[in-house]
Amino acid sequence: MTVETQSLRFAAQHLSKDYVVRVLDDVSFELRAGEIHALLGANGAGKSTLCKIIAGLTPATEGSMQLNGAPYSPADKRFAESCGVQIVQQELNLIPTLSVAENLLLGRYPQRWGVIDRRELHQRARAALDRFGLSDIRTDQSAGSLGVGQQQMLEIAAALDRKCELLILDEPTAALSAGETERLFARLDELRSQGVGIIYISHRLDEIARIADRLTVLRDGKYVSMHAVSEFEPIERVVDLMTGETQAVEHALAEHTSRATARTMIRMQGLSGGPVKDVSFSVHAGERYGIAGLVGAGRTELLRLLFGADRVERGELYLRDETTPRRFRHPHEAVEAKLAMVTEDRKQNGLLLSQSIRVNTTLTSLDLLTGATGVINRRQEAAVVEAERTRLQIHARDIEQSVGTLSGGNQQKVAVAKWLLKEADVFLFDEPTRGIDVAARRNIHQLFDQLAAQGKALIIVSSDLEELFETCDRIGVMSAGRLVSEYARADWSYDAIMQDCFSGYSTQERTTVSGSTP
Repeated sequence: MTVETQSLRFAAQHLSKDYVVRVLDDVSFELRAGEIHALLGANGAGKSTLCKIIAGLTPATEGSMQLNGAPYSPADKRFAESCGVQIVQQELNLIPTLSVAENLLLGRYPQRWGVIDRRELHQRARAALDRFGLSDIRTDQSAGSLGVGQQQMLEIAAALDRKCELLILDEPTAALSAGETERLFARLDELRSQGVGIIYISHRLDEIARIADRLTVLRDGKYVSMHAVSEFEPIERVVDLMTGETQAVEHALAEHTSRATARTMIRMQGLSGGPVKDVSFSVHAGERYGIAGLVGAGRTELLRLLFGADRVERGELYLRDETTPRRFRHPHEAVEAKLAMVTEDRKQNGLLLSQSIRVNTTLTSLDLLTGATGVINRRQEAAVVEAERTRLQIHARDIEQSVGTLSGGNQQKVAVAKWLLKEADVFLFDEPTRGIDVAARRNIHQLFDQLAAQGKALIIVSSDLEELFETCDRIGVMSAGRLVSEYARADWSYDAIMQDCFSGYSTQERTTVSGSTP
């Protein structure tokens, strides 16, 4: 039976979603029973937002949906699951301290007289694992003892152990070995033959060419087009649809003023660790170096290596005019060497939300505010914090206001303020304007220029290419853990950079990351 003759499993008409801005705009989509339908687009295209709406994780602002021909409007994930809609997201959602069996049947534990029937729990879990070819995993071992690839397979097995008519997979093979990927594809073929409709998100275009029937392309939150996968030979031609045309390069070249000097502030040679492989580049004083790439390309992990948050396995790191390489074992050592990192998740890793602007701003610089007795000079502390609040235009009642009550943009400014007070030389910014409004974004970009004018070196990771065009002097492109290209401003090309972002996923060799952790 061909895709064209199959019944319609799911349909969406004119879906839109608003947060601070509109992230999904008038998107229509359809999925047939027994079809694997790939959802493609660059970072920020709206793929995950569309899937979260379908899975009941967030409501649509506008639009309607049908499942099996009937109106469908899930109030939450539990309701969607009861309708046979299952989602496996890229971020693992297992509870590591629970057993494999407890994770597999979470929320569905068999009971006898109000008590969990442990024997039946493990029997059902064993059957679910065996159906998925995971006979090597014990049901009584903790989920946290599994390798990342096995954890990913466990999440998929748990989704398929429920009623499943529509399955959403978001980058399911990102952590899988070649053998695990083959096992997953075999199972997807079985599901397709059983009439399950599958929405498949992946940056790996070779996978799309191999398993998908049709593909839909989104760009900037909007529907672009839908095609049979067979229309694209080679499959890389689809990247042209994802990129589109933009005037960002021309605008950025006209507006930007370079502050870069000849002095090297940070240089890495063959830096490797975790998913990051053999990365080499340098950044000069006053230079803003942007790093582009898809989600999962290794950009955040690279910043963590530089900041000592993750272990460097190979390679050298040099600061300023030093000839002896460094290797930070802890972020404290990086801070002492005048590195600063503004993390992507400022609420979890960058700020103490329950504490005041004052406490957060001086957190890394208390040594500068204490005298010989070790007592903080409160008058001096208040003066320097107020000066930073004024300089960064942090909108707050006063410096004692808790950071958790501030807007996202003002929280980001506080996260930057603490490093300005520490007088860092090298700033690492991970998605610095995510989740903040247009005015706050402009202020952050102005701050970049001010830091560059002071001779600071900036490394800026952003999924928004236009942001990199607006702010940076050079752009390096990471794909599948490697720095695959580097562009000077005169050579910038939106389409070329996007092609490079995808380049590592069509040819890369996967390594085994599964197995029990030591």
